[in-house]
This record gives sequence, structure tokens and C-alpha cells, in this order.
Amino acid sequence: MKITLLTHFKEFDKRSNTGRLVLEIMGDAAEQVRWDRMNPPAGLVEEIESGGVALVYPGPADESEEINGNLSHITHFILIDGTWHEARKIHQRSPYLRKAHRVSLKPAGMSRYNLRKNQKEACLCTAECVIEILRSTGRIEQAEQLQERFLSFIRPPGAMRGAAVGQ
Repeated sequence: MKITLLTHFKEFDKRSNTGRLVLEIMGDAAEQVRWDRMNPPAGLVEEIESGGVALVYPGPADESEEINGNLSHITHFILIDGTWHEARKIHQRSPYLRKAHRVSLKPAGMSRYNLRKNQKEACLCTAECVIEILRSTGRIEQAEQLQERFLSFIRPPGAMRGAAVGQ
């Protein structure tokens, strides 16, 4: 399985970005690609056109995913890594993403991410999405490793904004 984080340029320097946790835990199974509206990543576009990639994005999934809810047959996932405003912009300005098979996650609980304001209810951060994907594809040990790393990264419940972010 492969995870591609299509990352908004503003995210690379943010301490609150959880995409780097995914890269840390997943190693070579994850890659980070800088989103560029004018120069889409050629390799990723080719993979999308060949049909071997699924975009994880909120909203209605392709019909087959809604019925099954099983992601184990998908071998390559794309996640847009940025704020919800940035992700919406990337999705709207990247016609090649609309050609990708689309999946929507059904998380077991609410997001625990608490490092940014204006989080959308019932939506997960990048690391939480990958945790759900890993669980849905039977990679429980990796999911637990990423969850453990994620929980040490976020602020403890009740901590004040501005408190030190995890390691």
C-alpha cells in the first residue's frame, strides 16, 4: 500500500502539520508531493488515469465504496494535506483529482486534533485519516504506532492554545 500526501506549500513549515507523522511512521510507504496548480505531478496524474488510485476526500464516495466500506482492495491512496480551506482549493483547482476513484472514511469517533482553530466537525486531520485507512486495510500494528505518535503530538485535552506541541 502507498499513501501520497498532496501537500499545500504552506503546510511544510507548520509545526501543527500531522503529515510529517505519517511520513515518519510509514517510511517508504508514504510520500509527500508539493501541490502546484500549474505543474501537476506527472507520475500521480498517470496513476490516476490508469485507475489505480483513490482520493480520500469528504463527501459522497463512489457508489461501490458506499456499499462495501471495505478499502482493502485499494493499493494507493491520495490525501490532500492542508487546512480545510486549502484542501477545498486544491480539489477545485486540480481537474486530475476529479478523475480519481473517490473514497470517504467513516471514522469510529470524532477527531482528537486540537492544534488549529476552525476545524470542521466530523472531519479528521491527515494523520487520523491514515490511521483509519491502516485499520480498514488490516494494518493494525502500523495504525497503533501512528495513533500513539499522533496522541503524543497533539495537546492534552484541556491544554491552552499556545501550549507546546508534542515532540
